[in-house]
Amino acid sequence: MTPEQILKVPPKVLTQAQREFYFNEGYLCLERAIDETWLARLRAATEELVERSRTVSKPDAVFDLEPGHTAAAPRLRRVSNPVEQHPVFWEYCLKSPMPDIVSDLVGPDVKFHHSKLNFKWANGGEEVKWHYDISFWPHTNYSPLTVGTYLYDCGMDQGPLAVLPKSHLIDPMLSQYDAKGQWTGCLSAADCAQLDLTKAVYLPGPAGSLTIHNCRTLHYSARNDSDLGRPLLLNTLTSADAFPYTVNPIKPRHDQYVLRGTRARFAHHDPRPCLIPPDWSKGYTSIFALQQEEAVPLVER
Repeated sequence: MTPEQILKVPPKVLTQAQREFYFNEGYLCLERAIDETWLARLRAATEELVERSRTVSKPDAVFDLEPGHTAAAPRLRRVSNPVEQHPVFWEYCLKSPMPDIVSDLVGPDVKFHHSKLNFKWANGGEEVKWHYDISFWPHTNYSPLTVGTYLYDCGMDQGPLAVLPKSHLIDPMLSQYDAKGQWTGCLSAADCAQLDLTKAVYLPGPAGSLTIHNCRTLHYSARNDSDLGRPLLLNTLTSADAFPYTVNPIKPRHDQYVLRGTRARFAHHDPRPCLIPPDWSKGYTSIFALQQEEAVPLVER
């Protein structure tokens, strides 16, 4: 569906003004959209995964670890596929208000693509450099979006998500390869210098807030040098008529599951081209390892 078609469908949760803002600016921030009952369950599930990580000494298909991670003092960067690691995360995708909110932005038929649980650990959690999401997993159209759920209050000191408004409209898209043709998973310094990053909008929020950004929206988050960690649950959902045409690097079991509405009979093709990533079938590390240029082996996922 096109934005014009989506806007003609009566919304379930959002106002029409919020929907129009999303399509014009490429993002939304909804404060306290998720209630305390869900937050308590998600926090408890997150703590269980942190405890599991104490038995892991090197990155694997589930846990992406900071170099200083130990059993006594765990420091996670990411849990891949949390929906497969604890049932609460999948239940959140099925039964919370989150997919209903997404249906107001991609149309009534909504598919799951993947999930991640990103951490910015206290006192040094790493930055994520400016990048697009869609170049990691191209689709036939640009409906995919990522919903971040703040499990705890996130202030400016914890490295909240930052977006560049209207960057989803930049055409052609910028590259995420370096001058030598190596995939970096982020924009080059030269490309960043051509952007007016003073217009970046930071999206802090209280616990239960949702950040939503389009797959073409450039985004970034700073280091966390505060004494408080910042776990951020990320779910990427798409319209039912968007189909991936490269390997999903995270390989979730629930990929293409229809969360709302019905399966599409036809694919919708956006005429704008999309940058293609490397061949992820050979393995994948993480955006953190890529951007920090760590010499780590590829993990088969």
